[in-house]
Amino acid sequence: MKSFLYARDLGDLKQALAEAQEIKADRYKYAELGRNKTALLVFFNNSLRTRLSTQKAAQNLGMNVIVLDVNAGAWKLETERGVIMDGDKSEHLLEAIPVMASYCDVIGIRSFAGLKDRDYDYAETVYNQFVKHSGKPVFAMETATVHPLQAFADLITIEEHKTVKRPKVVLTWAPHCRCLPQAVPDSFAEWMLAAPDVDLVITHPEGYELDPKFTEGATIEYDQRKAFEGADFIYAKNWSCPGVTLPEHYGEMLHDYHDMMHWTVDADHMALTNDGKFMHCLPVRRGLIVTDDVIEGPNSLVIPEAANREISATVVLKRILESL
Repeated sequence: MKSFLYARDLGDLKQALAEAQEIKADRYKYAELGRNKTALLVFFNNSLRTRLSTQKAAQNLGMNVIVLDVNAGAWKLETERGVIMDGDKSEHLLEAIPVMASYCDVIGIRSFAGLKDRDYDYAETVYNQFVKHSGKPVFAMETATVHPLQAFADLITIEEHKTVKRPKVVLTWAPHCRCLPQAVPDSFAEWMLAAPDVDLVITHPEGYELDPKFTEGATIEYDQRKAFEGADFIYAKNWSCPGVTLPEHYGEMLHDYHDMMHWTVDADHMALTNDGKFMHCLPVRRGLIVTDDVIEGPNSLVIPEAANREISATVVLKRILESL
């Protein structure tokens, strides 16, 4: 596996889930696989779970790990071609990438959407420059449009906690005070639709339609309460306008969040479900996305979900190492 960006890059998800459980039973089973191999983890953005879980996963496999925080201690990197570099960016990514690659065997990239230019973001410009110019396997630790390590961990969590063979999983938009990318909901939708035995419903206000390449086959329901009825899992996440139906508003909030608080997941919403489990990728804005009683309640899976980030990253890195 030379690039990990989408669910299809991992192949058969039933096999991947079985591998996840094998690794969870013995996290160091493949500790010799990465011996004398180095993973370089490049962060253009802040991280807690992704940073820690991916470092731990690499160490589980016996790898050396180098973490580069581009915004703290490195030269500021220019990503655009054809510019006169007379600003605060001292080095171009096209020189930096082959230099980075010379020190490692595998590269992980975390780089968020700018939410200004939809074509630039959805072309995965930064990630694909690493694929093109590094000559090394590259995997996504969240990019402009996807977060596959999170979505894989979400799928592992659902598989572990489902009580029916084919659960109803609801991805719900929720209010937020900032404009956020679509990476997490894009990947969550994509992976749920690729997974065996999942019925996916996506609910959001009009104008927040995700890119169809991630949602084709899902049920779209604009009535949130109707969507929650009989659900086995509720996955809450905010995202800004994806620009599908309203391209002129890409990356924007279409409403004042104070007017959208009826979309916050609370006990009243959860009472509509089939004793549904609550999920969120974290970090979460309490009182906006979800109320305290729900996230602290017995049906909250946010902590085991986060713990499974180590497992998803271990499976992905194992696959990459096996391809070297």
